Amino acid sequence: MILLILAFLGGVLTILSPCILPVLPFVFARADRPFARNGLPMLIGMALTFALVATLAAVGGGWAVRANQYGRYAALLVLAILGLTLLSSHFAEWISRPFVNLGNRLTKHSDTQSDSPWSAAGLGIATGLLWAPCAGPILGLLLTGAALQGASVQTTLLLLTYAGGAAVSLALALVVGGRVFALMKRSLGAGEWVRRALGVLVLGGVAVIALGVDTGLLTRVSLASTSGIEQKLIDAVRPATVAAAPVLKAGEALPMEGEFPSLSGATQWFNSAPLSPESLHGKVVLVDFWTYSCINCIRSLPYVNAWAQKYRDHGLVVIGVHSPEFAFEKDPDNVAKAIKDFGITYPVAMDDNYAIWQAFNNEYWPAHYFIDAQGQIRSHHFGEGDYAGSEDMIRRLLTDAGYKDLPGGYVQPGASGAEAAGSNDANRSPETYVGYARGANFAGGEIAHDDSWNYRAPDALQANQWAFNGHWTVHEQSASLDKPDGGIVYRFRGRDLHLVLGPGMDGKPVRFRITLDGKAPGADHGADTDPDGNGTVTEQRLYQLVRQAHGTGERVFEITFLDPNVRAYAFTFG
Repeated sequence: MILLILAFLGGVLTILSPCILPVLPFVFARADRPFARNGLPMLIGMALTFALVATLAAVGGGWAVRANQYGRYAALLVLAILGLTLLSSHFAEWISRPFVNLGNRLTKHSDTQSDSPWSAAGLGIATGLLWAPCAGPILGLLLTGAALQGASVQTTLLLLTYAGGAAVSLALALVVGGRVFALMKRSLGAGEWVRRALGVLVLGGVAVIALGVDTGLLTRVSLASTSGIEQKLIDAVRPATVAAAPVLKAGEALPMEGEFPSLSGATQWFNSAPLSPESLHGKVVLVDFWTYSCINCIRSLPYVNAWAQKYRDHGLVVIGVHSPEFAFEKDPDNVAKAIKDFGITYPVAMDDNYAIWQAFNNEYWPAHYFIDAQGQIRSHHFGEGDYAGSEDMIRRLLTDAGYKDLPGGYVQPGASGAEAAGSNDANRSPETYVGYARGANFAGGEIAHDDSWNYRAPDALQANQWAFNGHWTVHEQSASLDKPDGGIVYRFRGRDLHLVLGPGMDGKPVRFRITLDGKAPGADHGADTDPDGNGTVTEQRLYQLVRQAHGTGERVFEITFLDPNVRAYAFTFG
């Protein structure tokens, strides 16, 4: 119920959001007509269309986004025609004549004198297609939740509630606007001029949206942005972050952190038949949340795998829960290959719908939960490090469960490549996403959302800044290269530089070359590059491109892709 109220309030606030401003002229175009026959059908059509497009975007993935772009272009054309009909009554009569002859009353939206509720609903549908890209923090939260939970009635209900809130605020504006327009027409007799002015505003709104100004310039200059208000509402209802496990003194009793949740939400199992808390009673269980392109997870995997092998005959069961961060990590073939490549032999549950993630109230990759033989969570650890402390916890739980003659010492995996421990440089560059949803420190000007654009990196970058070169299309989670010889430049600090990459839809390998400070990396090349900086993207995964042989100093990294269609997702550093 709280989330529904939050969604409704977020929708009400949408009218103050800068990206809704270009839509308002379309709403006010019928402000001087009866609300029940014009305003209400239009708002219903807009809200339903928005909810449908947003649901498809949340559930369907990239194809729905592309479909929405085509719908956006069609809507722009419809609304441009509407603007012309407002400017010229002759054009309105001409454009509507063939449809009138066919007796199709739905097309009378082109005639500014029509009061058909169906034509108003048609205008609302077109407006809803334009409104769908308006996404503030609350809508982002709803779409994220929808992506985590999968398709459900609750997803559509939340989106409809959000759309309903926005429709209410627009309805109030429409009622007030209608009175203003009626007063102007009575006192000044300016109906014709009002109509023409609306036509200009409609065409101006079409131009603003077509040029992408609605999500760029207006967002920056608007003083009425509601993102801060929305973010406070989100923070008020967001579950509190799980606190880190306290450091226990010798002999101190372990806390009870909760029951072992169900594992029934797994979409697939590897290396085992489906497991349950009941079937594991009497065993000590370590649950490891990971995802195969996460560098922190990759560096902790050698220890988890070593614990599984060392203690599997002494009462320990390790369960990997693979909860994906990117869409390609939901592919069972990709996960199966990663399990093989990392040498994982313990059971792994695919958690594509985040059911297990939510059951544990987890918020981290990697996250380790230590469960005793009675099915109680007794401790947890988030992130890398403190491997000795984690092994001590495993040994304590096994001892408490009555297992004896445990092997001594601590595991020493001796991992290499991307699995080797990080440099522990506190000043290393932060994880950096390439997609516009979470992108930061971009120094190449404005990012064109979901449109191909020719980028040029500046001559100089500050620390932790990055930029594109060449023709790229930037999406929410990734960026795809449209033409060969494009690349990315990053001024970073750290021993290691990794980049999550994948080939295009055709799966063809993509060749690339990297440089450090304008030169071949030599001894500073990574596991996926040679000393000359050459490498090839053959699959969707994390690629180690740089491992500095000496130190973690600041360097200028550049990668140039010799072939098109590569997808880039996120940088991480070590």
